[in-house]
Amino acid sequence: MPIELYRDKNHACLMFSDLIEEDGQAIQANQFLIVDSGTGAILDPGGNLAFNELFMGMSRYFPPQKLAYLIASHADPDIIASLDRWMTSTRAQLVISRIWERFAPHFTKVGKTENRVIGVPDGGGRLPLGNSELILLPAHFLHAEGNFHFYDPVSKILFTGDLGVSLTTGAEAQRPITDLLPHIARMEGFHRRYMVSNKILRLWVQMARQLQIDMIVPQHGAPIMGKQAIGDLFNWLEGLQCGIDLFDQRAYQLPTAEIDPVSRQVRPPLRAVAGA
Repeated sequence: MPIELYRDKNHACLMFSDLIEEDGQAIQANQFLIVDSGTGAILDPGGNLAFNELFMGMSRYFPPQKLAYLIASHADPDIIASLDRWMTSTRAQLVISRIWERFAPHFTKVGKTENRVIGVPDGGGRLPLGNSELILLPAHFLHAEGNFHFYDPVSKILFTGDLGVSLTTGAEAQRPITDLLPHIARMEGFHRRYMVSNKILRLWVQMARQLQIDMIVPQHGAPIMGKQAIGDLFNWLEGLQCGIDLFDQRAYQLPTAEIDPVSRQVRPPLRAVAGA
């Protein structure tokens, strides 16, 4: 069952957090349905693992055939690997960064995306949705080269893709975080590796602070809700060293470890015994 993030008589935001079996083979992921005045959009629809459950689940709330948009923050498999099936079963347009506009068709059969892709320029834009709109905010290199976040001015929810991610179960993702400090341990490792640099984080925070935000909702893990927790997230991101900040020549050495295709493990190289 989806979690209702927001609802009034004309507008609804639903989050699906548990559509993928938690068997350790694939990362937990959230998918989102936003409806305004009878017009619907799916944000980050996910891969093939989620398609059937999402299609059937959203059908209880909104007819998939009336979807206007499939909106992708970037082009990772867990974001739009199910694109071919959505292009077949709906008439929705794909909204994605211009950088990925000509890569997205690789997820589909020939011709499925023809005249159905809206390429978003680097500066973002305002996308009409029913009687409202979604604001597509630049979030490049957080973590993808062409990356966008989505602000819903009705619900005051900022959907942030891979920023704000925490490693949780689908059930845990349903409980919003209102106290950030104990939650950072589930966020830190991911952000240090997947976010490109502290410079980009600081630029993004400077932009995001200008919005009135009641909730930040990432594509993996739990929403972050309330003025205090959101402010603490911004402060944490501004000071976080990550990505290229942490890399030096030690990360770029000719490899010596052996990959065992049977055990699927990496074995360190044998070392000579002293005196041999």
